[in-house]
Amino acid sequence: MLAFLIRRLIQSVVVLLVVGAVSFGMFRFIGDPVNNMLGQERTQADIAELRDRLGLDRSVLVQYAVFLRNAAQGDFGVSYRQGRPVADIIAERAPATLELAAVSGVMALVFGIGLGVITAIKRNSWASSAIMTISLVGVSLPTFLIGILLIYVFSVQLEWLPSFGRGETVLVGGWSTGFLTQSGLVALILPAITLGLYQMTLIMRIVRSEMLEVLRQDYIRFARARGLRERSINFRHALKNTLVPVITVTGLQMGSIIAFSIITETVFQWPGMGLLFINAVQFVDIPVMAAYLMLISVLFVSINLVVDLLYFAIDPRLRIERAKA
Repeated sequence: MLAFLIRRLIQSVVVLLVVGAVSFGMFRFIGDPVNNMLGQERTQADIAELRDRLGLDRSVLVQYAVFLRNAAQGDFGVSYRQGRPVADIIAERAPATLELAAVSGVMALVFGIGLGVITAIKRNSWASSAIMTISLVGVSLPTFLIGILLIYVFSVQLEWLPSFGRGETVLVGGWSTGFLTQSGLVALILPAITLGLYQMTLIMRIVRSEMLEVLRQDYIRFARARGLRERSINFRHALKNTLVPVITVTGLQMGSIIAFSIITETVFQWPGMGLLFINAVQFVDIPVMAAYLMLISVLFVSINLVVDLLYFAIDPRLRIERAKA
């Protein structure tokens, strides 16, 4: 187990370094931040002085090495646009994104697994057919279109829910939360549904497919022949073995909820890290873009590592194979 963990940690570090270096190099092709930071009256001397002060006259590898060295100390530099430490800006925006991702993730897991089990157990019922038909909406429609449709129905036509913003927030120990206010909870509903709908339908379909496969296995037939109750067969035997291959996909989907919250936050003007990244791209704010990308990379790699460890702990076949190796 320890050797497996060490190998995975080394692989994770290598992935982070490669992804970060490639992405940091790509930022050179989206524009020059100096043009946005200096006015129309700028001179070549002003441009050269600013590029030297920001370190933009160095090679990409040198800039990235400096960024990594500072990031390891918790310093992501200063935003070209706002003139403030990037760490402070991300700390202000992170609670909004993390709360939105948490609600969306819980919704996707609870409803995805629940509906997947129901549609597998009662696969020939009209309710199962209706759920599978409706789930096509979450799989087929793009996220931004789902968000616009929800805004049109519940904000414009029915006027039940707000169409943008986070609502009122309360500061709790340095954490800005909307969970403790009514307007914050209400404002969270539409973005959470928009962000979690695709993941929910994907998890539901995977759970249903794996559940149907498990229910056809011989040990399930033997369990029925022994006279075990159907509830015990479905949830103690079938569901437990269904979740083993689902863990990998589910874990990656939880990471993608934060990574792909950019679209949802843009549609609903949600003041999170996704909207911050979009604004940073428009103003070529390289420190903010680099910091955001590194955080998302760390998130994905961490979730992938946790999923691998859970998979290793749950599936005894992997432990046997490692022991033989």
